[in-house]
Amino acid sequence: MDEAIDTQTRTEPGSGLLIPEDIYLTSGVHIGTQQKSADMKEFIFKVRTDGLYVLDVKKTDERIRIAAKFIARFDPPKILIVSARQYGQKPAKVFGKSIGAMVVAGRFVPGSLTNPILPKFTEPELLIVTDPAADEQALREGQNVGIPIIGICDANNETKYVDLVIPSNNKGRRALATIYWLLTREVLKARGQLASDEDFKMTVDEFEASL
Repeated sequence: MDEAIDTQTRTEPGSGLLIPEDIYLTSGVHIGTQQKSADMKEFIFKVRTDGLYVLDVKKTDERIRIAAKFIARFDPPKILIVSARQYGQKPAKVFGKSIGAMVVAGRFVPGSLTNPILPKFTEPELLIVTDPAADEQALREGQNVGIPIIGICDANNETKYVDLVIPSNNKGRRALATIYWLLTREVLKARGQLASDEDFKMTVDEFEASL
């Protein structure tokens, strides 16, 4: 499905990055893990001398554009954002509130997407996971019910159930805040709710989890 999403919403080459490269780098979006998965090989820029794999922020930028245009097609209440990771919970909540989507921050109750008798049963049309490993239960249920899945994926993530990968550090506070902040801006622009970047008044700090 990744290819289908990609071809329908591809951004023209040479349009520049959504934010200055320095912002990606200072927020640590590019800092991966000391392990890499075969699935994430195409998104890795290099390996540092300390053994950390570095992600290619140009590919991160490209995927945020594609993801935002795809997300903007869905009825907001039918979008579910999930984050079990502590540092992903606040940015996921702020993103969800800003675009009108559902959010599960913290423990994902098994059966939430597959068992209609559960009080929190929901039927989203699009699932966004903050980390395919930490959010594995939601990921499997989303795959089970056949909805498209967008995942923020680090260098070591497996992506076989993820339809659209956004390569990024998905463990750092600032990195997750930056990704969700940028997704918020781009989704609102794609929906026509923002005319320009300048109209977006939220800051990355508003998305960042507290220590």
